[in-house]
Amino acid sequence: MPGDPASIRVVVAMSGGVDSSVVAGLLARAGYDVVGVTLQLYDHGEAAHRRGACCAGQDIYDASEVARTLGIPHYVLDYESRFQEEVIDRFAASYAAGVTPIPCVDCNRTVKFRDLLATAEELGARYLATGHYVASRALPDGRRGLFRAAEEARDQSYFLYATTAAQLDRLRFPLGEMRKADVRALAAEFGLPVADKPDSQDICFVPGGDYAEVVERLRPEAAEPGDIVHLDGRVLGRHRGVMHYTIGQRKGLGIATPEPLYVIAIDAARREVRVGPREALAVRAIHMADVNWLGDMPFEEAVAREAEVFVKVRSTRPPVPARLGRGADGTPAVYLAVGEEGVAPGQACVLYDGAGAAARLYGGGTIVKAERVAKSIAEVA
Repeated sequence: MPGDPASIRVVVAMSGGVDSSVVAGLLARAGYDVVGVTLQLYDHGEAAHRRGACCAGQDIYDASEVARTLGIPHYVLDYESRFQEEVIDRFAASYAAGVTPIPCVDCNRTVKFRDLLATAEELGARYLATGHYVASRALPDGRRGLFRAAEEARDQSYFLYATTAAQLDRLRFPLGEMRKADVRALAAEFGLPVADKPDSQDICFVPGGDYAEVVERLRPEAAEPGDIVHLDGRVLGRHRGVMHYTIGQRKGLGIATPEPLYVIAIDAARREVRVGPREALAVRAIHMADVNWLGDMPFEEAVAREAEVFVKVRSTRPPVPARLGRGADGTPAVYLAVGEEGVAPGQACVLYDGAGAAARLYGGGTIVKAERVAKSIAEVA
């Protein structure tokens, strides 16, 4: 961030965890005019507060204590209504439609990098900094690019593919070049009360991982039972509601068969969960919607040139080689060099220029359709 640090105000999104707390500490130590902001996103009730649910009572208290330790101002903003509309309602609607959502992407795209950036501007801040593990670097043309984090196991670039070029100019991610062990050591060095606080493992508004309760309350139709149908047309049993299933799932199907079966497709309109052998999961083409592109050439040109990219279809999987193109219906698509399994509509198809830790994020889109390698059950029999 060029200029005199003392004259540059930076808002830090403080979740109450160790990562964002260390970001605030690093910037304060460097002399920036740091303002901590914590978002009240969802009220879980007292029981969840005692469990330390993200952005609930305990986390807000922890963020406040960190700000007091660092001697920086700290504000708690009520974002519950916009979080409900932009994230929770979409989450439930996606499961009801038979697709698998990624609420963290929706939260980053809307509440954090759209709304919170606007709030930061109202507070007179030039930049917004977060504790995400992703690297932001200046490009030769003066723009900024996003790159995978130095510690590959911590990389969060998959969840940030929808960040726009305009937002990148004002966003900073100080932990992108660091390792988690070093972040914890800095927290102890700064004397932060969260130095040993465990990392959150759950979706923030689903403490304990029981997302079905949230979905059923908002979209009861997602819990209506229906048939489990084999790809060859046999009805094998009944399911508990489409919200309990995702593409690639093997366990918890509740049916007894001689061979292992996997969820191949979900038809929410007919309340059908379709299953088949593992070979039927392999996908060769992925169609995308709502594409955000951060590459050097315009996206239409990259598609026309069938540019080579690397693709992540799940946050925990390594990028695999592919090329850009268009489907028969004109939608943007990627064509995989090798068939990929478990590609689920609603998830993200994220594009990079390589597979290593230093790979640059090109953007991505929401998966709307996948073309299987096997066109019929006869091909995988």
